[in-house]
Amino acid sequence: MAGGKETPRQKMIGMMYLVLTALLALNVSKSILDAFVSIEENMQTSNLTQLFRGDEKKGELSEVATDNSNKQRAEKAKLLVLAVKDIDEMTAKRIKAIDDLKMQILKDLGEDVTSIGKDASIIIDLNKKNSIQPIRMNLAFVDNKDSFDDPMRILLGKNTDIKNPEGKGLDLWKSMNDFRLELTQKIASTQVVYGKNDVAEYDEKYNFKTKNINKFKNQRELKAFLRKEIEKNNVHPDDVEDIIEIYSMLTKNEFSNVNGTDNVHWLGKTFDHSPSVAAIASLTSLQNDILAARSQAVTLIRNRVTGGEYSFNKVIPLAYGPVVANTGDEITLKVMMAAYDSDKQPRVTINQEGAVIDIKDGQGVIKLKAGGSTMSLSGTVAVQKKSGQWKEEKWSHEVVIMQPSGSIELPDMNTLYRGFKNKVRATASGYDKTDLQSNGVSKTRTSDGWDVTPQGRSNTASLQVVGINSATGERRVLKTITYKVRNLPKPSIYWGGADENSRVNRRSPRLFVKYPPEIPLNADFSIVSWVCEVGGAPGRKPSGNGNNITSALPLIQTARSGTTVTFRCVVKYPGNRIGKVNVSFKL
Repeated sequence: MAGGKETPRQKMIGMMYLVLTALLALNVSKSILDAFVSIEENMQTSNLTQLFRGDEKKGELSEVATDNSNKQRAEKAKLLVLAVKDIDEMTAKRIKAIDDLKMQILKDLGEDVTSIGKDASIIIDLNKKNSIQPIRMNLAFVDNKDSFDDPMRILLGKNTDIKNPEGKGLDLWKSMNDFRLELTQKIASTQVVYGKNDVAEYDEKYNFKTKNINKFKNQRELKAFLRKEIEKNNVHPDDVEDIIEIYSMLTKNEFSNVNGTDNVHWLGKTFDHSPSVAAIASLTSLQNDILAARSQAVTLIRNRVTGGEYSFNKVIPLAYGPVVANTGDEITLKVMMAAYDSDKQPRVTINQEGAVIDIKDGQGVIKLKAGGSTMSLSGTVAVQKKSGQWKEEKWSHEVVIMQPSGSIELPDMNTLYRGFKNKVRATASGYDKTDLQSNGVSKTRTSDGWDVTPQGRSNTASLQVVGINSATGERRVLKTITYKVRNLPKPSIYWGGADENSRVNRRSPRLFVKYPPEIPLNADFSIVSWVCEVGGAPGRKPSGNGNNITSALPLIQTARSGTTVTFRCVVKYPGNRIGKVNVSFKL
């Protein structure tokens, strides 16, 4: 436009466009600056809101501290009032430091900061009576709203290096980091217990000391870092989520990429070429973070004396007890009234796949299939506070799975054998564990039951089936059975593989002792010694130890067919009892 070859009219039109464009640019700039003025005013209003919330909880705590109707609670509140006082002192220190920076910026701009509370005054109120309340300003009366040189010099240092800021801005950065650590540590270390003579004191076992975390990808990663730090400390479960939230709201990424430039410090990112009203609005925003953190911390401490962070608008009756009971059992029910907020239903999780969770009436109803063995279930349940945060707790429950069973008895066959490990199995229906009590026997636990051995010479012994509830430790005798005690029946002697009713092989060199198939006892016998008698054979009778009869075979082999051969054996029974067993065979 306005080139040398243009006509005078065209040149004039070009100049008009140029002036119009400049005017439009000025209007845009003015509208942006006015927007920062509005942002500053909104932030100051928000600061007053946060200040009021914190002061309200502080006032409630002070009232409890002076309420002598409950002296123990009052003593606890007095101690917590001191904790809030410490928080207010650390808060006031940062609020004042930021106010001083705002005032220095305005002074260096040549603005009038001596006129207070007048019609066109920048300073509305210095708030000297309340050290926590920031100075109230009206940036609409700042003449040099678009000046950025002085804010940069004050906050980034004389070199205005956006990567390595110096001076008061760096002091501000360090002070904010220190405030974050001091505040979260104060929260963690002011849990109250009652010591000797019921005197309220801080519980020394709780604390939270951590490093500065100023590098993270997102809020999720930051909170994950914080949980790891909390695990290294001993933080009361009720404080965990608030500490994470407060630390997070006061945390900024120290370095970041800005328009292709790496490692730009947060101060450089925030205040580089920032107009004066924008710089002051950013500082006011920091004050808002401080006051919001203070408000949440004071609320948390106030609630340690009485509740108030949860809202409830409905109540339901709940009764808990056993779903299975045996005849004669004592049944215990737990009945309570549960309060919940119908507009803020809980969140429920479970560690079991395939479980269906239905959230209604303030509780999670979980349905799942029973497995084949005892099930250890766990998960989380969370309710939302008035502040919007979620309070989460872990839960666990064990389900004892009962195996269906039945039994058939033969009362006339109730016999235990002396010296023998009688196999016994018992089941206590309705209980997850079974025990066996006895009278007149010794017993040994096996993989599938017990080995029971009668003791003494009594002709009877008794066994008792005991049901055990592993969850409650209850033991109950369900049944007592009296058994006859008898000696083991005599076993049979076999020559080779033949019994006395079978044809024998006269060359077989061994005898065996065992029960015939009609006696279903698995007992071990052994032959101690034997004497052989061959019908009609004169002279000395062959004899020997053990079951080897080789020494008798020459005599046996000379006998005629049909001859009777008798073995008189000494047999060792289970339990080391000795008995005699005779057997005859026909050749």
